[in-house]
Amino acid sequence: MEAGGERKERQVLILFLLLGVALAGWEPRRYFVLEETESGSFVADLTKDLGLGVEELTERGARVASEDNEPLLQLDQQTGKLLLNEKLDREELCGPADPCVMHFQVLLKNPLEVFRAELFVGDINDHSPEFPEREMTLKVSEISPPGTVFPLKKAQDLDVGINNIQNYTIGHSSHFHVSIFEQGDGRKYPELVLDKELDREEQGEFTLTLTALDGGSPPRSGTAKIRVLVLDVNDNAPAFAQMLYEVQVPENTPLGTLIVKVSARDLDTGTNGEVSYSFYSSQEIGKTFELSSLSGEVRLIKLLDFETVSSYELDIEASDGGGLSGKCSVSIKVLDVNDNSPELTISSLTSPIPENSPETEVALFKTRDRDSGENGRMVCSIQDDIPFTLKPSVENFYRLITEGALDRETRAEYNITITVTDLGTPRLQTQHNITVLVSDVNDNAPTFTQSSYT
Repeated sequence: MEAGGERKERQVLILFLLLGVALAGWEPRRYFVLEETESGSFVADLTKDLGLGVEELTERGARVASEDNEPLLQLDQQTGKLLLNEKLDREELCGPADPCVMHFQVLLKNPLEVFRAELFVGDINDHSPEFPEREMTLKVSEISPPGTVFPLKKAQDLDVGINNIQNYTIGHSSHFHVSIFEQGDGRKYPELVLDKELDREEQGEFTLTLTALDGGSPPRSGTAKIRVLVLDVNDNAPAFAQMLYEVQVPENTPLGTLIVKVSARDLDTGTNGEVSYSFYSSQEIGKTFELSSLSGEVRLIKLLDFETVSSYELDIEASDGGGLSGKCSVSIKVLDVNDNSPELTISSLTSPIPENSPETEVALFKTRDRDSGENGRMVCSIQDDIPFTLKPSVENFYRLITEGALDRETRAEYNITITVTDLGTPRLQTQHNITVLVSDVNDNAPTFTQSSYT
């Protein structure tokens, strides 16, 4: 009996994989809506896109299914139009990801058909740039040559694309101007560039206003004050042993674990040679990692979740007592562990089932696992001693159907356990119980207890 169960599980898995390969080349239908669009707004006309009339959509039980149990869209059964179910916030849905794509399916039940679709949520310029600090202090040696570059803390803008930060400026200054350093991932960092030699005895301090501008129409801006303190000679800046540190960390790493230790050296002596470390990344980094200003050790202070954030980029600055600094980057890749059990969602359930009926659909359900790779692959099965079978469909949907006609006089009730198991290590599983009743059909004539009576 166990060997038969294993064969059935393998057959279901093979069918599921074949269906997944067949669907891989299908292009989903794509729709677009701007964030903050009012609830109830028109998105698409499914009668045109699917080539089906309103009555046929109704007869076939058309509905919208999504990855989550809170669909963003609803289908107007009277008109066949796809409407916005609620006002969307792109930043809440997708964060910095661009484009912001929400996947959903249009499900036709009778007969079963699933149309994949994507809703692109467009960004509007509804956030202004913000600096992590209202005031920055730079300590600049008076012997710094013209052309010296001083990294500044960048502003944050929750918008994406052209609505994100495009430029930095400062007011008129005879000694400084701002340039922009763009990393390979598109992030823009402001840098203060020295244009003219400094003389501490002539002017010991400069006050500048740094402005970050986004590319919206009209553009939004944010400002921060820069205090430049001119110091006496300190001719060696801290230098890190390496410019980029790369580490991999499992998502179940305990709090307090040492992630990486950075190290910088300053050839100066005394106060000018004392190195301290600090983040100049976003404030969110400081909520997840802690940096020792003395040792350069980076430790974990917030539990990681691969499904929420799969990588972190840390920017660390080493400053000496004389105001010079150097920087390095730390790239942290979060490794997935099998910490999410499979999920099962029942879309429809039919009970009771009339006896003597041919092959009949009892339930339609969908499975999901939030992990990735082997940890997110699943197999689905039921017990062997019942006249039911599972048939995989598209997009992780399964149909539970009878194997043939049922006989109420033999058995009037079935308790079915659906088991979904992932392929991670260790394997996690979820079970869901369904009770199916068999209704009576008048298929037995009255019979006497004996053929003759005397």
